[in-house]
Amino acid sequence: MSNLRAWIHSTRPKTLPASLAPVFIGSSYSYYLGKFDWLIFGLICLISLLVQISTNFINDIYDFKNGVDNINRIGPKKSLFTGAISLSQMKTASILIMFLTFMIGLWVCSMTSWWLMPAGILSMLFAWAYTGGPYPLSSKGLAEPFVFIFFGLVATNGTIFAFTNEISQIGVYASFMPGLLSTTLLMVNNIRDIENDSQVGKMTLEVRLGKEKSVKLFNFLVTAALLVPIFMVLTYQNFLFFIPLIAVPLYGRLSKYIDKYQGKELNKLLALNGILLILNGLLTSLTFIFMKIL
Repeated sequence: MSNLRAWIHSTRPKTLPASLAPVFIGSSYSYYLGKFDWLIFGLICLISLLVQISTNFINDIYDFKNGVDNINRIGPKKSLFTGAISLSQMKTASILIMFLTFMIGLWVCSMTSWWLMPAGILSMLFAWAYTGGPYPLSSKGLAEPFVFIFFGLVATNGTIFAFTNEISQIGVYASFMPGLLSTTLLMVNNIRDIENDSQVGKMTLEVRLGKEKSVKLFNFLVTAALLVPIFMVLTYQNFLFFIPLIAVPLYGRLSKYIDKYQGKELNKLLALNGILLILNGLLTSLTFIFMKIL
């Protein structure tokens, strides 16, 4: 693996939709309110991608140090384990990305509101606390609720606040979709790794629940994501909120194959979940755009 390919591989491209979908939704709703700015949109997209990438890099560092990445891992081999990237290089890259994220965040706050700063700092702390620190969330079975909060509620409503200086009810409801689908994205990864994680003492939620209960929880979250547009149609009496349900066949495939697929086959489901996440973000964005122009 070439060095450039190793770095691209380490960003985990299949997980990056989790960072962009809530930004698309929050930005399109701000457009609907007549308070959209292309520069702010671009900077928030960049910040979100950098936070996601730094989270993945830090996760690789601690999984490598703690022996989670080993010969028995059935997911894609990570660059630290293969030696394509050294531990010192990964640490340096993580620090530089965090610093760049912080500086861009300062720029956005200077143009919008300094009230965004706490949310930004907490997001960066989560990137580290996910697998690092004295109480790593991923090893305590707490990663899923934090993913829902930061990749759903915080990312979507933080984006809206950057444009409008307000938090709205519609934004909160809409943020449940990327939050739930980001959580299922994490669950696919963890369900795939149940056996290896349990052997090395990484007690994820899925290790604690076991495969059968984890699959039931996964399907519950997928169903909940489907119900959000229906709830919004009933609440606001606007049938445009049905638009995200165009992707219903993908939801069905997720639920069908989560129990059927085993081992490396779940990597296909990981990609499908990522596609659904970004598609949901785009379709929800179309909802708000159509509400503006129709």
